[in-house]
Amino acid sequence: MHSLSWFLLVIGLSVGLSSGKWNEKNSVIFTNSLGRNKVLKVNCISNDDNLGFHFLRHGQTYDFSFHDSLFKSEFYCDLWQGPNFKLHAAFTAYEGGGLIVHYGKKNFWDVRDDGIYFTHGQKMPKLEYTWK
Repeated sequence: MHSLSWFLLVIGLSVGLSSGKWNEKNSVIFTNSLGRNKVLKVNCISNDDNLGFHFLRHGQTYDFSFHDSLFKSEFYCDLWQGPNFKLHAAFTAYEGGGLIVHYGKKNFWDVRDDGIYFTHGQKMPKLEYTWK
């Protein structure tokens, strides 16, 4: 019985400390804010999934949603832009899971000519990555 109590306590802390409504999916959202006529190419993968290539025109968004794993949730993304998609950036677009499971967490990525900006939606986006 002691093990069950400990398990329920851990689950309760995970739910209580996470943001959003219980069982709401987390989201990663990319917006192409590059200059006009510039296409953004996006490919994201996790340990379990390759979400494929997505091409966004100026002003378009691409998003995906998921539940955190009890172990660890990570999505690594590659972005390309410019002539022949020569400019590239690779980064972890989402990291979560583990002891604290998030619900309703939103990672907004605003892709601009000078780099990739990040926010959870509550503050102004901050420059996180530059093109290579």
